[in-house]
Parts: sequence; C-alpha cells; structure tokens
Amino acid sequence: MRHIQCWKFPALIIWLVLILAVSTVNANEAPMVRVKDIARIQGVRDNQLYGLGLVIGLNGTGDGSGSLANVQMVANMLEKFGITVSADDLKVRNVAAVMVTAMISSSVRVGDQIDVVVSSIGDARSLQGGYLLQTPLQAANGQIYAAAQGPLSIGGFASRTGGSSGQQNHPTVAMIPNGAIVEQEIPHSHSNGSEIQLVLMEPDFGTAARLVETVNQAFAQNLAWAQDQSTILVKIPTEYADNTVGMIARLEELPIRPETKARVVINERTGTVVMGADVRIATVAVSHNNLSVRVDSYWQFNQPQGLLDETAIGMDYSIGAEAPEGGLMILSGGSNVEDLVNALNAVGASPRDIIAILQAIKAAGALYGDLIIM
Repeated sequence: MRHIQCWKFPALIIWLVLILAVSTVNANEAPMVRVKDIARIQGVRDNQLYGLGLVIGLNGTGDGSGSLANVQMVANMLEKFGITVSADDLKVRNVAAVMVTAMISSSVRVGDQIDVVVSSIGDARSLQGGYLLQTPLQAANGQIYAAAQGPLSIGGFASRTGGSSGQQNHPTVAMIPNGAIVEQEIPHSHSNGSEIQLVLMEPDFGTAARLVETVNQAFAQNLAWAQDQSTILVKIPTEYADNTVGMIARLEELPIRPETKARVVINERTGTVVMGADVRIATVAVSHNNLSVRVDSYWQFNQPQGLLDETAIGMDYSIGAEAPEGGLMILSGGSNVEDLVNALNAVGASPRDIIAILQAIKAAGALYGDLIIM
C-alpha cells in the first residue's frame, strides 16, 4: 500500500489540476531522427512500369495448350517477320507469356539500367533457363519509359521425373538484374522555384508543427509553415536561390523528434505482438478461458518538501492476471500493454490468449491506441 500525503487546495485549483492530469500521459520520448527519415520531397518519387512479354528457350516447361495468350503472341511476332501461321496450329511448350514489372526512380536518366521482375501469367511450370524477348515497359499514362530483355534468374528450380517432383523457391517468378534500359526520363521537379514541399510519411499535426519549428530555428528565419498535417512548405531563401539541391540536403539532415502514434500491431499467423510506448489501458476486467485480467487506476499525489514547489498529481495503475492454478501477479506502474503482456506471460498465457485479450480490450474501448491486425 502506498502512502499518500494529503493537503488543502482551493476547489478551482484542484479541478484544473485534475483535468490536466487526466489529459496528460507520460510516455517515452521518440528518438531523434533526421528529417529525411520521416519526410520526402514532393516531386521526388518512384514510378511503376509494366509490360506484356514472351519468355523463350524453356525446356518444355512453358505454357500448355490451354493458355492462348502465348500462342497468339507468338503468332503475332511471326507475322511481323513475314511468317503467317494460324494460332490454332501452334504448340509452343518452350514459350511462356509473362508480365514484366519494374520500379523507376525520378533520378534515373536515359541509358540507365533498372531491375525487372518477370512473372508467368499462364500455366507454365517453370521459367528456369528462359530468355525474355524485348518488352516495352509503360507507365500508367501509357507512355513507354524502358525496354526489358535478357536471361532470367529464378534462384531456384523445379524438376519432375516419373511420378516424383521437386521444387525450390518459386520457379514461375524470375528476376533480371539491370534487365531494362531507360529510354525516357520521368518528369519531375523538386521545387516550384520559390518553395520546397516536405511531405510527412506518417501525417501528424504534432510532427508537422515540430518540423516547422525545427526548420525556422535552423535557418534563423520564418521560412516554413504547415499547410496541413502532412505537408510543410519551405520558402527558398535568397542564399539558396541557385542551390536548391544544397538547401534540400541541409533540410534532410536536420534532427527532429517526431510524434509517435499509439499502436499495437498483431500478427495472428505468427503470434507476434508489437506495441508502442504510448499505448495505455483504462480500468478494465477481462475473463478469457480460465484467465482473469484486471487493470485498476487510482490517483497518486506527490507533495515535495518545499511548500512553494510544484505538486505532482497523476494517475497510477495496477495490473493483475490470474491463472487457473490460482497464481496471482500484480504489477504497479503505468498501465501500458507491456505490463499487461508481462503479467500474462508470467502466468503462462499463450500468444493467442494475449492477442484475444488485447482485441477484447480494444472492443471495450479501454485500449487507447490503434490496434492493427495483420
């Protein structure tokens, strides 16, 4: 039992202090990071490319007769070379129709090479040993930005002999390192001439306000202001008018302590629970199978020795978990998910028990934070 020292306060002061104590949560501070770790420059981004192609040279492991895509594509290709063949007469087990995908950055230039991924879209058994014919890669706007071609690498194998078969990795998806040559650059701009836009990867009003303060202090000018919870506009000062790259480099290296969201991430397949330091649990009692869980809250007052020193008032908690055998464990301190999970682990609760209890606490409205289930 804790000893609580009592004293007299005017009613208004007590009321204001209680409201402040309820609304304030003591959480672990987030680490200092660079701006480039939490934000990106508007206009500097990756783009997706895709194309439909043919893989040849397969050892009888290509698309079967039921796949019409590769047959029609082979017939169209032969027609370009002046050879007219009916698609109904073609049987090409050494050919597979594939979808070719790639990511292209706005920083690449014409002649640069990028990696591509080749995936079967038919019933091919394996792409091992195949060769991709030249395939144009287009973006969502329909324009062609690269062309892919080359030998495939699947990093595995698939074999079949008689009634037995063996397989390693995924033989119908392959890579071609540096398999595409960039033919057209992605239009981009990292500024509009007078200002730079920083976009937060995790939108948050607190982080946006803190980033504005950090930028203004670093440049000793009021250059930055927040447009919303995710976009911060930074005016380019006169000394960086002809050196926006240097301005961006300096911005990205500025240290900042971002706000962190209260989250609990659950992976039901593996039984993994990852929790943030800001997650809190209110007063609640849960019964799951033969496990009983209880979270209690109570006010704690701390009066320093000096009469003029500030009095600390806050909420304290106790967490208890009871197993079928009757073992009881009570933890005192902040009612966070870590304490709850530790109490449940101490009495032998399984990961699935912990996950089910956390879900029930969230459904009851007693878990303050986002619960993300994967």
